Amino acid sequence: MNTASSVVCPKCGYARTPADAAPDWQCPACGIAYRKYQAYLEQARKLVRPPRAGDLTPHAMVDGSVWSLVAANAIALAIAGYEGWSAASLMLVYWAQSVVVGVANVFRILALNRFSTENFTINDRPVDPTPATKRQVAAFFALHYGLFHVVYLVFLATDGAPLFMPWIWVCTAAFAANHLWSYRYNRDLDRQGTPNIGTLMFTPYLRIVPMHLTIIFGGLLVHTGAGLLLFGALKTAADVAMHIVEHMQIKKVRDR
Repeated sequence: MNTASSVVCPKCGYARTPADAAPDWQCPACGIAYRKYQAYLEQARKLVRPPRAGDLTPHAMVDGSVWSLVAANAIALAIAGYEGWSAASLMLVYWAQSVVVGVANVFRILALNRFSTENFTINDRPVDPTPATKRQVAAFFALHYGLFHVVYLVFLATDGAPLFMPWIWVCTAAFAANHLWSYRYNRDLDRQGTPNIGTLMFTPYLRIVPMHLTIIFGGLLVHTGAGLLLFGALKTAADVAMHIVEHMQIKKVRDR
């Protein structure tokens, strides 16, 4: 009996057949070395322990990560108040955080092994969950999301945001370090389920909402303490909403 023919690839899910010509240690479909990839997965699980089947999903409002988001925004708001920042300076911090989220999301999309394209179309046409679709979605997201942020950066620079203030980039670096853990966590969860690529692409756009609303409705307040509070509240609400959407998607994956 050829035991190699019963091996299922841990990355792409391909089951070997007796007709496959690839060596026993290598997946004929995606080319990975079984043992090396399995070792990689084991190492990833040591870094982060994603929820497993049967685990209880905590309610969003008792999830500590929600409150860490609120705390991070409150700290940035406190620094802004203490240092006497303008609303444009605080918006620059949130702009930089949003860029970090966008970059991480591009890598997260590209790292997908299995994903769903249910209810997702490109040019009004359904698409298949192929590597080409994944690359196309990642490229479109990077371009579209990036253009939004280029426009906002021009607006902030015109409004007098200090692009080289050290405190702004210290806050951004701290957020990026924290978000690296979040990226690894979500990437490992993606590999255990079949996330919808459309949901992954659209969720980060929630972070653009507070900038839109502040620009449109906060024009009279942006240079006041009330303006800081307005934008801080909108940004915090967007962060929590984004987290809850991801939280719901995780639960859907677990319940399948």
